[in-house]
This record gives sequence, C-alpha cells and structure tokens, in this order.
Amino acid sequence: MPFRRLAAAPGERETRDRAEREQPHRPSGLPQHAVLPLMSNLTSDVIPTEGPRVTATLEFSGGGGHWPGVFLRAARESRRLARRRSEGDNWISHMEALALAYSGRLQQARNTSRRAVAEAQQAAQRERAAQWETAAALREAFFGNAYEARRRATAALNLSKNREVEYAAAFALALTGDDPRSEAVANDLERRFPEDTSIRFRDLPALRARLALNRGDVTKAFEQLQAAIPNELGVPRSRLEGGFGALYPIYVRGQAYLAAHQGTAATMEFQKIFDHTGIVVSDPVGAIARLQLGRAFALSGEKVRAKGAYTDFLTLWREADADIPILKQAKEEYTNLKD
Repeated sequence: MPFRRLAAAPGERETRDRAEREQPHRPSGLPQHAVLPLMSNLTSDVIPTEGPRVTATLEFSGGGGHWPGVFLRAARESRRLARRRSEGDNWISHMEALALAYSGRLQQARNTSRRAVAEAQQAAQRERAAQWETAAALREAFFGNAYEARRRATAALNLSKNREVEYAAAFALALTGDDPRSEAVANDLERRFPEDTSIRFRDLPALRARLALNRGDVTKAFEQLQAAIPNELGVPRSRLEGGFGALYPIYVRGQAYLAAHQGTAATMEFQKIFDHTGIVVSDPVGAIARLQLGRAFALSGEKVRAKGAYTDFLTLWREADADIPILKQAKEEYTNLKD
C-alpha cells in the first residue's frame, strides 16, 4: 500500500455534505486541511492514503467530532519518529494534550501537559513551556476548574511575559472571574504593545468584553467587541504556535448574546466557530461552543435543535472525566430540556 502525507479519502466530501443536509443544526466535521498543519512532523511513511483505514478516520460526523482521535494517533506516531529530536517532543506532548482535552479526557490531558512543560524546560525552551502552561490554563477555565486555571495561568506568567502568554493567561483569568489579575495583565499588554494590531483590535477587545460580562455590563461588552470584527477570523500566532486563542472574540460575543437573552443571535456566533473548524482545530473553545450552541437554541425556544446540540456535545464527551464541572452542568441542562 503506497504511503504519503494525508490526502482526501474518496467520498469524504460527499459524506460530509450528506450529513450536513440531513442534520443542518449540527456543525460540520473538521476539514482535512485543518489536520495537515498539526501533522507537519509526520514523515512520508506514516499514514496510508488508500483503503478503508483512511475512509474510517476521515469520515467526520457533526455530532461525533472524531478527528481528535485521528490526530492523537498521528501525534503518538510522530512521537515515535521524533525521539531523536528532544526539542520536538514537547510540541507533540502538547498537541496530544489538546486532543485529549477536546474529548474531555481531562486527567490524561493534565498528565500529558505536565510532561510537555517538563520536556520544554529540559530543552531550555522557556517560552514554549509558558505557552503549554497557558493552554492548560485556558482548558481548565473553559471546563469550569477555576482554581486549577488560575494556578496554571500564574505558572505561565512566571515563565514568560510574551504577548501570547499574557493574552491567554489574562483570558483564562477572566473566564474564572479573577478580574483584578486579568485586568492587570490586560493593562500590561496595552502598555507594552500600543501599536500591535492583534493586541489592539482582537485580543484586548475580547478581554475587555469578557471582563465587562463579568460585571454584568452587556452593552459595554458589545461595544468592546466592535473593534475586533475586522480581525476576529484571523489566525493568531498563539494558534499557530500553541494551538489556542482563535475566534475568542466570536465566542465572547456569543456569550454576550446569551447574557442579553438573544438566543438566535447567539446561535449565529457559535455557528461561526463550527464554520471555521480549520482555524479552531483542537482548541477547547471548539468543544465548549457545542454546548453553548445548545444553550442558545434552548433560549430561542428551539427545543429539538437544542437537544441535538447537547447530544453532539455529550457524544463528543462520552469518554470524558465525569467530574468536570461543565460536563455536570451540561448533563443537568439536557435532563431538564427533556422534561
């Protein structure tokens, strides 16, 4: 069987299009081109391009979101091939952690993240170690583990104060309600990077808007997010280097619409995340946005579509750790929705 880098499986597009027609409320699967950048360490003898194996791994369903498993297997194979390159090992460990967390396997993700950070520090890659810590902080924040998110954010900031680390740490702190520390880091970003377009017109608006929502000021949140509109679909450096940080202004706007009890508008924002899965890839925002979409449909009175979105999330997290706070909330909300 010939081998080369991952190519489109026969019938993949038709399968995806058919699924979208049959279940229009469900987000489409991850496009093939979104997997390729994360597989850049694979050599040419890893993944077959013919036969049932490719078809099985690349037929994505909107609800199942099977691609993290594909990436996890590829990342582990990359690890085997990269043993001789210690500097690359921590990148692979980090990507494994992202894939594990995306499907809710939090304890495994934590262990893998710790390994990634340790490997980066052993390789004298302090900036990388800080990025891996911030990614872990974001994951914990999205999942509702405030204490752990704050701890990891602090660890990241102790390692580095670069702009990607500060932004992600501040965002994680904002998600946990630690407004004073988040505001302090946001102010530092504004002071140090006054001419940085990404900071001024994407990162800070998302941060300031999330902080406004924490104060219950929905109007201010919408005002802050106006500045991000021209840039919010861009791929930030943090996403390219660490797999996190993409489409956060859109996510926050969706949260703002939920807070304003505008369910239909909220669904449009969260749907944007699914429409750009090639940008999000394995960022936990992609998994949690499924749940938020269910909440938005429920708020709009679209009970059937809400059930579908909740089912998508719970199916994706069918092997998730049972004690994750946001999973407990999702299960309770879904039960109430069925009553």
